[in-house]
Amino acid sequence: MTRDPEDESRTIVRKVARMQEAQKRRKQSAWRGLGMFGLVGWAVAVPIIAGIALGRWIDARWPGETSWTLALLLAGAFLGALNAWFWVQREGRDD
Repeated sequence: MTRDPEDESRTIVRKVARMQEAQKRRKQSAWRGLGMFGLVGWAVAVPIIAGIALGRWIDARWPGETSWTLALLLAGAFLGALNAWFWVQREGRDD
């Protein structure tokens, strides 16, 4: 019994396409999403906490009218948002 080479090539192409789709779906698992969520959370939280700690230290050392804690908290939030945006953009390019 001989097989048609065209049927075999279509079968191979179909199987390759199915394998590629399965690999794409595997990369987009729930664990990957939770990991990305955690990474973005830390990317925002660390600069905020660092800004608060540095601001409290400056306020304790050199008291004045300016609240360095508040100013550096806002700077940390801004840097954290930029950092999170960077990570989300980087992960979005991989898709």
